[in-house]
Amino acid sequence: MEVAHCSKSDNLNKAMAMADKAVSSGADIVVFPELFSTGFCYEEISDLAEEAPYCTILKLLEFSKRMECVVIGSIIEKQSHSDDYAYYNLGFCVEHGILTGVYRKSHPFKKELNFFTAGNSIHPIALEKYGLTIGLEICYELRFPEVARKLALAGADLLVTAAQFPNPRRHVWRTLSLARAIENQIPHVACNLVGSSPTSSFFGGSIIIDAAGNVLAEADDAECVIMHTINTENTAKVRSAMPVFLDRRADLY
Repeated sequence: MEVAHCSKSDNLNKAMAMADKAVSSGADIVVFPELFSTGFCYEEISDLAEEAPYCTILKLLEFSKRMECVVIGSIIEKQSHSDDYAYYNLGFCVEHGILTGVYRKSHPFKKELNFFTAGNSIHPIALEKYGLTIGLEICYELRFPEVARKLALAGADLLVTAAQFPNPRRHVWRTLSLARAIENQIPHVACNLVGSSPTSSFFGGSIIIDAAGNVLAEADDAECVIMHTINTENTAKVRSAMPVFLDRRADLY
């Protein structure tokens, strides 16, 4: 989706309309791009950031309960620290009306470091109804193979990347999205922005990849919904045929 800079209400309404379209067409899991409700609205960060229980997530909880689905994305969070606030890029996963887990971006990128505090925990999020575990990473973290590998080793069944990857790095985005799936033998759903912000333009390129590295669906540079069925049972077959995890030398690295 394209995100209107600093326009939380408009963005949330659009996101929920697109999610409704996806779920009505059979989707069980909906993934939004990074900071889909606000963009990197530094100039209004104090006003747009949310404290628990997070008004945006509350609306998505109601939606996910009514539509019986999972919704994944990230928002700007603020936490009160003495006489000031700390801000985080908060990844979240809601399932059928329940907040099943959160993840705070642990690798803020360049200017983000001036505004966001880095999270200090990398862990997968367990879904209850679907019996799946989600490994969530955010944008820049696609460049850190250690993040996806840690999530895979911790039992993630599905890797999800929510991003605002800008032009002109589409080839980097696609290459790394494929690499994270192939090297970890894990299905990967990577959702990126389209359109523009005050400082960047975005190529889209959202992509769904299976555990063998096959591209199942891929978007262009326009707003759209892409969908595909992911067979998580195929992961075991892929890992059996190419036993990367069994052949790892944990004594060396």
